[in-house]
Amino acid sequence: MKFSEMPYARPDAEAVKAKFTELTERLKNAASYDEARAVFMEQDEENKTVSTMSELAMIRHSIDTRDEFYDGESKFWDSFGPELQEYAQKWTQALLESPFRPDFEREFGSLMFVNAEMELKSFSPEIIPELQRENELTTEYEKLLASAQIPFEGGVYTLSQLSPFKTDADDARRLAAWQAEGRWYKENQPRLDAIYDELVHLRDAMGKKLGYENYVQLGYYRMGRNCYTKDDVEKFRAAVRKYLVPVADSVIRRQAKRLGKEYPLSFADAALEFRSGNPRPAGGPDDILAAGDRFYDALSPETSEFFRHMRRDEMMDLLSTEGKQAGGYCTGIRLYETPFIFANFNGTQHDVEVITHEAGHAFAYWMNRSRVPTEYCWPSMEACEVHSMSMEFFGWLSADDFFGKDARKFRYSHLAGSVTFIPYGTMVDHFQHIVYENPQLTPAERHAEWKRLLGVYMPWMKLDGEIPFYSEGEGWQRQTHIYSSPFYYIDYCLAQTVALEFWAMIQKDVKDAWQHYMAYTVQGGSRTFTELLKNADLISPFDGECLRGVCEAASRWLEGFEIGAE
Repeated sequence: MKFSEMPYARPDAEAVKAKFTELTERLKNAASYDEARAVFMEQDEENKTVSTMSELAMIRHSIDTRDEFYDGESKFWDSFGPELQEYAQKWTQALLESPFRPDFEREFGSLMFVNAEMELKSFSPEIIPELQRENELTTEYEKLLASAQIPFEGGVYTLSQLSPFKTDADDARRLAAWQAEGRWYKENQPRLDAIYDELVHLRDAMGKKLGYENYVQLGYYRMGRNCYTKDDVEKFRAAVRKYLVPVADSVIRRQAKRLGKEYPLSFADAALEFRSGNPRPAGGPDDILAAGDRFYDALSPETSEFFRHMRRDEMMDLLSTEGKQAGGYCTGIRLYETPFIFANFNGTQHDVEVITHEAGHAFAYWMNRSRVPTEYCWPSMEACEVHSMSMEFFGWLSADDFFGKDARKFRYSHLAGSVTFIPYGTMVDHFQHIVYENPQLTPAERHAEWKRLLGVYMPWMKLDGEIPFYSEGEGWQRQTHIYSSPFYYIDYCLAQTVALEFWAMIQKDVKDAWQHYMAYTVQGGSRTFTELLKNADLISPFDGECLRGVCEAASRWLEGFEIGAE
């Protein structure tokens, strides 16, 4: 079924609650495993139906945040979602207490019980008002960014539409674009500060209501962290500072020399990698998708079938339009067993990176779309990001098709960007730990902490006030995950480390690399992150040797790359 043909209907809230209650009681009263299993399967189907309506409303609202109908539906789900968690928790409790738990574990594995125990630790009806308000605030933040209308060179642009100007090869034009965007953020900073301040205090209150010292542990539970701890993350951050920051710094120093600029670089100059201009796709959106057809047809029979489905059934919305939510994502529409990709093409190399990134997520869902229970369709977040970030590197196989004459520049830019990204992403995580461990910080003090961390993780950035917002050390407010998904961002860094493992494999033997990728992917969400890696014969990013090894390999490749006249 095509996406446009998928019917949406707001569920009857009270009927859904009654159904969940009935299923919970039937599970409690089941006299045999066969009876309990039948109820379990029925509940899984009910979840599919409810989540599908939620996803359809979310997708259609994000495509056009001005649509009054789906704006209303978004508000309904912002309120109803937290209410439904109370009924889901009662089901979870009954499942954990079922005398047939050993039978369920034999058939479906133990991970769903590990995750269920975390769910119980992350919710209580007592925090429903905070959850509802949290949804309202994150929706307001996303709508604020989507509403941006930025005057530039006689035109008016959204944040996404302005992006190509921010990488323009002309120094004056590029700087002007960064300044224009910075002014928009500064003009809206009072509201951005207020939204985040309220979110921090809401989340802190939720943590304390559930018996935690602050929000941090609750945030880890909400992220589904089932195989590593805050201490493991801190060790990873230390390894990034030790091994990766120096490599990334050397990349930026070479960039400054290439551009004829002084080190450290301004935000505007850091955005330009080559004096001749950053790599651009060889054509427009249709050309990128046609190249995508050829890439996925050649990669494997499974990817060919997957991508043709995505194209045929309208499971991608890619163009940047007014009123559209910023960023990109992939989600699963469970009732129809299909992924959906959302993006904002803007004519930069990011168009190719985002389509291969989100297609990595989508392909993983596609390969696991029929799993039972449906929660096993996806692994935890950091594990999901391995699918996507590694798929970006497999995209190198079709770089000539995607980028034409800019293919060489793209390969260098993509690898260099991966190396310099990890310090940034790790800084986002470090910042959030500081914020939630010190919820009393004022907005100004939070900005000061971000500015301080820039000196630790990104010492190559010049903070001189030339560009409003960014060079004042306030750029964290453009990072949507900080508002909407606290503690998510380290997932990208852990996954990027594993993706660099795949990059190194691809350089040696593409077929072998793909076999490892498939071995990782076909497990779906049936194992923890570290187990998925072990089963695919991959090194965990929590192993210090992993980060050191990929840094050395990437550094050798980047240092040996002949830039030439580029």
